[in-house]
Amino acid sequence: MTTSSSSPFIRMGGLDGPPMPPDGGSEAPRQSRGAPRNARVHLSVAEARALSERAMRGVGYEPEEARILADHVIDAALCGYEYSGLPKLLNVAEHPSFKAPRSPMRALRETSVSVLFDGGNQSGMLGMYYATRAVIERAQAHGFALVGVNNIWMSGRSAYYVEMVARAGLIGIHTVAAHPMVAPLGGAKAALGTNPIAFGFPMDGDPLVIDLGTSAFMGTDLQFRQRLGIPLPEGVAIDEDGRPTTDATAARRGALLPFGGHKGYALALAMHALGVLCSGTTDTESAGYLFIAFKPDLFMPLEDYRRALAAEIALIKATPRQDGVDEIRIPGERAYRDRARLTRDGLEIDQRIHDALIALAAGKRGAFTGPAEER
Repeated sequence: MTTSSSSPFIRMGGLDGPPMPPDGGSEAPRQSRGAPRNARVHLSVAEARALSERAMRGVGYEPEEARILADHVIDAALCGYEYSGLPKLLNVAEHPSFKAPRSPMRALRETSVSVLFDGGNQSGMLGMYYATRAVIERAQAHGFALVGVNNIWMSGRSAYYVEMVARAGLIGIHTVAAHPMVAPLGGAKAALGTNPIAFGFPMDGDPLVIDLGTSAFMGTDLQFRQRLGIPLPEGVAIDEDGRPTTDATAARRGALLPFGGHKGYALALAMHALGVLCSGTTDTESAGYLFIAFKPDLFMPLEDYRRALAAEIALIKATPRQDGVDEIRIPGERAYRDRARLTRDGLEIDQRIHDALIALAAGKRGAFTGPAEER
């Protein structure tokens, strides 16, 4: 470290920039530009993983749970999403639901190709990890599967889960009807979640992963910027009186805006309608998570599909470019490059985030002293 300027969990019953970057990820922008650079800590991947696991053990998670949580945030950091990386572990410990009692996941409704889980108030990064394993198992056995989850919170990057599915030779589609953070078009109050939708497609080598949120700015990055006192871009949020704001604290009291105007709003509503299937309640604060997975060979052999998709992508990348454009990128391509580079070079995090994680590892809560008021 250097400083610089079948799970036991489940019981089966019977970055600044445009809202849609070239990478296409739902966690865009990637690295929050404007973040303080004079107090940064460099960690190897092994050091970052060990710190993450110790922090989660420090707040009470079992070793395997801590490993799963650490793996999720380390992968986010390696893919270039600093705010969804190690800082997200602080969000876990500070989440209102963290203090409530937890119970094992259990199946509420179940068929051979579907299951709806009550997540038992577990962290969403744990609940969705096990739900992803379940959808893979059922889709591989039956060709198609639907898995829903409710009663979990803060599931992290959707790309993480659809990549798991795609690496298992399946096509995956995942969406969430999240708690309200986004105003409807023309609205002055949050009524919809950031409601991401993600797709994973198997290929030779790295899968094609497409992960996009339906808000003009990512909720996790909003929380990260509030924590560190970093302003928002113009045009992505309103305050509690419905006025445009670049203040992250005011935006958390108000709402984010949908990306792309009426199109993002319509897509957010569609994802909400799907998530309601899984939420198990009419309470709009309760998130619903839906996962669909199926075998490509329901329509064509997997290897033929991989070759056909690779050929399509090659044609897209060979498209003549506009002036000033060096490369046509495929969604997720930059994240894979960052993952390879940062795995080799290590990660940097804000000194204050590092110190707060050290405190969590020692069993101390509320150690962060940044400006966030509504964490």
